[in-house]
Amino acid sequence: MNSQPVNNDIDAPVRFDTKIAVLLREDLETWQRLNVTAFLVSGLGAELPEVIGEPYADADGVPYLPMFRQPVLVFEGSKETLTAAHGRVLARALPRAVFTADLLATGNDRDNRAAVRAVPTAALDVVGLAVYGPRNAVDKALKGARMHP
Repeated sequence: MNSQPVNNDIDAPVRFDTKIAVLLREDLETWQRLNVTAFLVSGLGAELPEVIGEPYADADGVPYLPMFRQPVLVFEGSKETLTAAHGRVLARALPRAVFTADLLATGNDRDNRAAVRAVPTAALDVVGLAVYGPRNAVDKALKGARMHP
């Protein structure tokens, strides 16, 4: 997928033909929303190098790590919305990261992976989902979700 800006005019607003989106279950506590979002987007950045921009530096030359080259849109929805979106993301084979309710009680990567592996796909209690792909495909996958307030 191409995550380059659609418009090459340097003064024009940058618009991408791809979308990075996070969908969170509406009943999560604030701290959980933030934690789940951070975990989910880390998976996209690790697996999809094209979503990462160039490193930063301030005027004194102090370097900073690169970040996503485009905005991350955060949505919320009901448990049913998450379940439906998860199914559509899988059906469209979009790159994705998943966070289940079980992960809220684990404390490390090994236990997180074991908690997901222990549950069949259809039975996952999804509380967060990150997805990347063509804008239209991501929009269709997240149908029914609303922008996070």
